[in-house]
Amino acid sequence: MAPRAEAHSETYLLFVRHGTTPTTGKVLPGRAPGLHLAAQGRAEAAEVGRRLGDLGSVGALYSSPMERAMETAEEIASFVGLPVGVETELIECDFGAWTGAALRAMRAKREWKAVLYHPSGFRFPGGESFLELQARVLAAVERLVARHPGEVVVAVSHADPIKVALVSALGSPLDLFQRIVIGPCSTSIVAYGEGPPRVLALNSFAAPALVGVPGPGALVGRRAARPAGAKRSR
Repeated sequence: MAPRAEAHSETYLLFVRHGTTPTTGKVLPGRAPGLHLAAQGRAEAAEVGRRLGDLGSVGALYSSPMERAMETAEEIASFVGLPVGVETELIECDFGAWTGAALRAMRAKREWKAVLYHPSGFRFPGGESFLELQARVLAAVERLVARHPGEVVVAVSHADPIKVALVSALGSPLDLFQRIVIGPCSTSIVAYGEGPPRVLALNSFAAPALVGVPGPGALVGRRAARPAGAKRSR
């Protein structure tokens, strides 16, 4: 077994799903433009922003380019005092012809069983395959870890991109990724170091410090300490 890196030398990647929208749990919005956070989603984004601001050690903040993700990231930014960087490969899966379809109707399709039980062999009609989704998300993870060694990094994305990153970190096959649930504005945390990834939290609504994410005094990265919970003026 490879030796595990010292905690302070690891990069802590905090995956945050965007907040609730008017269509959450009802349709497959995919990459269709114009979908914004609902009032509930904005409240959720503020709550996760407070938790991350209280940590005091977030060194970088990235987001999918979709509006619902950017709005979540911008709320987080107001608590952690950082600009939002756009990471294109964190974007939602391309559902192709299924974009905008009602989930109830999709669940009645014969192909839905492949989505649930054999996603590694499925491609959305006219869209992306789950293998392609995982490949691009893992490439983005690799870039962020290389760019921010020893730092705490927040990545705001969508349920499926986060789930495929987590199933890889867990060392599980892609065909099991649908067993993971990622709720709106939940935080899932992976530490990347010299050894295998360490999954510290999955679908969490607790303070990151409770699962071992270090404060600013324990980090070797570039991020300087800032007052816990301080909110940047808009």
